[in-house]
Amino acid sequence: MFCFTNTLNAQENTANLTVAFSGMKSDKGNLFVALYNTEANFLKKAYKGEMAEIKNKKTVVIFKNLPKGVYAISSFHDINDNKKMDTNFIGIPKEPIGMSNNAKGFMGPPKYKDSKFNLESNKTISIKVN
Repeated sequence: MFCFTNTLNAQENTANLTVAFSGMKSDKGNLFVALYNTEANFLKKAYKGEMAEIKNKKTVVIFKNLPKGVYAISSFHDINDNKKMDTNFIGIPKEPIGMSNNAKGFMGPPKYKDSKFNLESNKTISIKVN
């Protein structure tokens, strides 16, 4: 009985996040996805990360059993498959990027406050990568 109760409590405190990505211009390379759970780590150190294969210019990533809370996502389409985001000499990405809430940066990268979302139950979000 105790094990069953612990399992139920764990399920009540976690949720699955499904992220549907679209907008890629080709199926070349892979999509790198970073999930952040704090503002301090946003765009610096991911809480969880995934690499997804692109088919028909889209892909889906599922993060299972995440603690309920506030998260943000960043992604980039590694077209040349060199396992890193290529940037120009001033740091602007040369490869397509996508953020949760489809947040865009102004004179710099998108802000956490524009990218964050609440995960209180199983959820599906969409992100356009361009």
